[in-house]
Amino acid sequence: MGKFKMPIRVWILIAFLIFSLLAIKPTPYASGVQIKNVEPGSDAALAGLAPGQIVKSVNEQTITTVFEFKTAMEKLQNEPALFSAEVMRRDDFTLVEYEVTDSFGFSTDENNTVISSEPFSKLQKDDIILSVNKMPVENKTELDEALDKILPLKIIKIKTDKADAAFLARGAPKITVGEASKNNLKKGLDLEGGTRVLLKPISPDGVVSDNDISDLISVLGNRLNVYGLSDMRIRSAADWQGETFILIEIAGVSKEEVSELIAKQGKFEAKIGNETVFAGGKKDITYVCRNDGSCSGVRSCYTVSDGEYCKFEFVIHLSPEAAKKHAEITDKLEIVQSEDAKEILSEHIDFYLDDKMVDSLQIGADLKGSETTAIAISGPGVGANRNAAIDAAVANMNKLQTVLITGSLPFDLEIAKLDTISPVLGQDFASNSIKVILIALLGVAVVLFVRYRSWKILLPMMLTSLSEVVILLGFAAVMQWNLDMAAIAGILAAVGTGIDDQIIIVDEIMKGKKDMYSNWKVRMKRAFFIIFAAYATVVASMIPLWNAGAGLLRGFAVTTIVGVTIGVFLTRPAFAAIAEKMFKK
Repeated sequence: MGKFKMPIRVWILIAFLIFSLLAIKPTPYASGVQIKNVEPGSDAALAGLAPGQIVKSVNEQTITTVFEFKTAMEKLQNEPALFSAEVMRRDDFTLVEYEVTDSFGFSTDENNTVISSEPFSKLQKDDIILSVNKMPVENKTELDEALDKILPLKIIKIKTDKADAAFLARGAPKITVGEASKNNLKKGLDLEGGTRVLLKPISPDGVVSDNDISDLISVLGNRLNVYGLSDMRIRSAADWQGETFILIEIAGVSKEEVSELIAKQGKFEAKIGNETVFAGGKKDITYVCRNDGSCSGVRSCYTVSDGEYCKFEFVIHLSPEAAKKHAEITDKLEIVQSEDAKEILSEHIDFYLDDKMVDSLQIGADLKGSETTAIAISGPGVGANRNAAIDAAVANMNKLQTVLITGSLPFDLEIAKLDTISPVLGQDFASNSIKVILIALLGVAVVLFVRYRSWKILLPMMLTSLSEVVILLGFAAVMQWNLDMAAIAGILAAVGTGIDDQIIIVDEIMKGKKDMYSNWKVRMKRAFFIIFAAYATVVASMIPLWNAGAGLLRGFAVTTIVGVTIGVFLTRPAFAAIAEKMFKK
């Protein structure tokens, strides 16, 4: 009796299984609190905290659950405090007041001149801070001392499995956490919780081109990021009537919040004083330089008291009508000197996104009354070091370029469908999906055993079906593909198709055993002819589902196609090779 030799097709299947398991990286005993997101460029990120790390302690307090982490963050959070500052703005004294909790929203140079500000801050670029809460501040040291009295800097120590981070902050760091991941699979909205919204663009002329959709996705992504909604997925979708939609999925946001943010039309405006000079979009802006070093890029960097400051610059071209309006407005302005002794106009040009100021820039004196169509726009990037400042400047430049190109949309948005799923319900869906798959496999096993009454047939069939699921999940992990309820249904469909094909192979084998004149290769060719015909039918039937329901069934179609493809070209040949060794005489 000769040695059993493993067929090459089985070795190929085993190799794919190993690669799939490495991609999925199952860690069933993983526990603790895992960092899901850290605000880019924040003190926490610069201190070494990053997504994927397991939090061990916060300020020496041991962390084992998400609740404990949130409790620790609440202890670091400040009560709202009033920030009041007297500033010199364009040769006028102005009183600025707003509430702060964990950040003042601005950075200054050594002369207390604002070099950058966030949308929530009421300070503007180039404001000179003269006093804080009625206490005069003559230099950077006095300003820092005054700010520390309002929101004291706290030492925050966060220990993780990969880093011991210690940094100063005025409040709780912006870190999102969750339970430690037990694998590399990404769960879709159905299994994770959040909000899904289907938007229908309404164009005045009834025509929405592919370029319009691309621009809409860019501005919506930028707009939602401005509001801090970075954990999102956004893509185009369509139905069979030719209707075009935008599908947005956002984790951890309520239906009401999403509706408020995106139900209204996006709007970008550039103002000098209270007069609008031009708006974003093709009507006023004919060209925005991007991805071209000759007219776009980071131009200079220098050191400031709390890190590095870099300046980006890019060129835009205005339409003749916008250029004429710019000339009319700037012709009324006076020429003054800036802090660095350059001649500028007495007013800044302010950029607003959805009525929130995102930047404020000086206007060169040479543009007074000029109908120039080419304007250089600049802005800041601030970071703890030179590389971080350059990255921040590039990110700010890309955001502003996108806003200028597509800020004012040529059409309104109508919410066609809005669904929300709580994280708790999502976890229930995930656990139920696993149970459904296991129950389905068990049910199939019972039916097969009743049919064949042989463990010798049943075990290879079930192991083959299980291997299909593992390889399919490995593919999903590598592609960072979101598994939702539709994808789970696709996995079940693929498993069902695989069982059908294996039954065809086994039946051909059993029939061949009774027919002494039947050739093994002929039997296998006959079986695989049926299998490939069924494969073609399944793929053809899935293609129409690509756009069905405005793309909401795409996960089912893709999962089914990938699953049956893995089966036909990988697991079925391996099963046939095993069957050949087991039954061929």
